[in-house]
Amino acid sequence: MRSPAETARRVVRHYQGRSDRPVGAYAAVLGTYVTVVGALALAGRLFGVRLPARIGLGDTALLSVATHKASRLLSKDMVTAPLRAPVTRFDEQTGMGEVNESARGHGIQHVLGEVATCPFCLAVWVSTGLTAGMVFAPRLTRLVATVLTTVAASDTLQLGYDAARNWAKQDNG
Repeated sequence: MRSPAETARRVVRHYQGRSDRPVGAYAAVLGTYVTVVGALALAGRLFGVRLPARIGLGDTALLSVATHKASRLLSKDMVTAPLRAPVTRFDEQTGMGEVNESARGHGIQHVLGEVATCPFCLAVWVSTGLTAGMVFAPRLTRLVATVLTTVAASDTLQLGYDAARNWAKQDNG
């Protein structure tokens, strides 16, 4: 009979194959996420915060766009590069205030770099925070989400304006 540690090492070895994926570090990040969600649930219980019966479609749309914008802002924006710098390496500027970076280091540093540069990965964390905010401080969360949503709408309009201007230049040229 194998010990749980031996079984875990065997599973990791089979999963990794010839690659060197930091499965243990991924498990640590996943464990942190579960711990944060558990702490939020415990805090809600201790402070007597009740879960809403439902979150309306309007708030869901607001949180969706805000999650998109915050995730992109945190993972790609030049201004937030200092937040990512401990776990990433600058690769290139991509235009429109964004950069490409790659994870650096090994183990937990590398995994945090992967999460920090991936808007899809960060979206889970951002959405959890904003959704918890709707439970603990809905007015403040709606204000923050509205700011992020209006910035996302502005970005969309800026890109549309640039695309229309480029199209007009091609049409007239």
